[in-house]
Amino acid sequence: MLAIRLVSGPARPDTLVLPIRPEGPDAPAALVTTAAPPGDDVRAEAVALLPAARLTGAAGEVREHLRPGGSPARIWLLGVGAGDEHDWRVAGAALARAAKDETYITVSLPEAPDALRGLAEGLLLGSYRYRLTEAGGRPALAEVDVVVGDPEALAPILATARTTAEMTRLARDLTNTPSSTKNPEWFAAQVASAASGRADLHLRVRGPEELVAEGFGGILAVGGGSASGPRLVELDWRPAGARTHVVLVGKGITFDSGGISIKPVPAMKLMRKDMAGAAAVVAATLGAAALGLPVRVTTLAPLAENMVSGSAFRPGDIVRHYGGLTSESTNSDAEGRLVLADAMAYAVRELKPDLLVDLATLTGANAVALGKRHAALYSENDGLAADLLGAIAAAGERAWRMPLADDYVEYLGSEIADLHSSPNRGAGSVVAALFLREFTGDLRDRWAHLDMSAPSWSDDVHGELVKGATGWGVRGLLRWLATLG
Repeated sequence: MLAIRLVSGPARPDTLVLPIRPEGPDAPAALVTTAAPPGDDVRAEAVALLPAARLTGAAGEVREHLRPGGSPARIWLLGVGAGDEHDWRVAGAALARAAKDETYITVSLPEAPDALRGLAEGLLLGSYRYRLTEAGGRPALAEVDVVVGDPEALAPILATARTTAEMTRLARDLTNTPSSTKNPEWFAAQVASAASGRADLHLRVRGPEELVAEGFGGILAVGGGSASGPRLVELDWRPAGARTHVVLVGKGITFDSGGISIKPVPAMKLMRKDMAGAAAVVAATLGAAALGLPVRVTTLAPLAENMVSGSAFRPGDIVRHYGGLTSESTNSDAEGRLVLADAMAYAVRELKPDLLVDLATLTGANAVALGKRHAALYSENDGLAADLLGAIAAAGERAWRMPLADDYVEYLGSEIADLHSSPNRGAGSVVAALFLREFTGDLRDRWAHLDMSAPSWSDDVHGELVKGATGWGVRGLLRWLATLG
């Protein structure tokens, strides 16, 4: 990951990046006032270049200007749009891509925390690559000097941005890892490695025998068809003096074949991403610990590989979940809600938190309703929903609140079990959320569900996103957790 350093002046001015902003519909872009303005000659040259280059100042616009024999030898003009944190994040990502063949660059920045946080997150997320081969080469950009007036005062902002990006990159790595490597045992080992050395982080991993002994029937059913046994990861950040306890639950299907209700090949080939919810909540908990947030966070990641074999659970089987509720499943490809139900029931009965939030790549209906970049948020608590939506938006992610329509509850009726987990009667994302609500107990009014299948993966480069796993949810959760105490 590239290094970002705060400096009070350009020590290595070979390449100087100057931010520009839109001035008006019929006017050229203008230079942004920075904490350490460039020299008069550089400024005059940049100002003269703006109308000639027809630059608009839109966020992410980048233009290079050569100055043979000059110092700096090159000026890069970087559009930052309206100058809010989102636009700075887009600009940082665009700069990381444009500078991929550079060794280091210097950026002149306004004395604004939002500008620094957005730029740093954009640089770190836009430069992300997953396991480049030697033939592909690594991006050359290794260091970015950011010129500000008071580096010491802004250092905490940079540290927060760096931790947020590191945890998002971790979630991307976990999600991008092929399922030939990634099974439940491997995922649990990655969490153990990431949490090692922190006495204030407590980890428990339940294996198949413990899951049987304690009655986690949903996790066992889904994982029963695989040679790689299921796991339940419980990671706890418990800072001294914490007054609020949040439980985060993340769906962790390390590969989803659909089971006996097998998926068609096109729908199966990206199913290594079906544990993106688990990756996000684990990374957010690690991030909360790294940032020292004064809120207790317990993450539950139910992990299973949904495979086809003689021991796989069948359509029509009855699953007995943790706590005793039973569900009838006539579609083994609706498996995520079964493992989440176990973890949520455990959280409600044993952990008794103040708030419960789950993240899951749960339904394709999410993408049908909201497209590729929005998650669907469900909650009966208006305040909790508003807080989560605000934090998600501030972090540069997207979600939209959807209804928990009570007139669809009848779809969950079963003649042979307490609930039908996969009724297939339409409103797929809503009905899945209603099923999960049945396992929230007395936390029903303090629970939120995020169906984030669509935004967990990007098919192209967009803003700070690269192709592949996005790490969706990590940034939004960290913003939200930082508001609790």
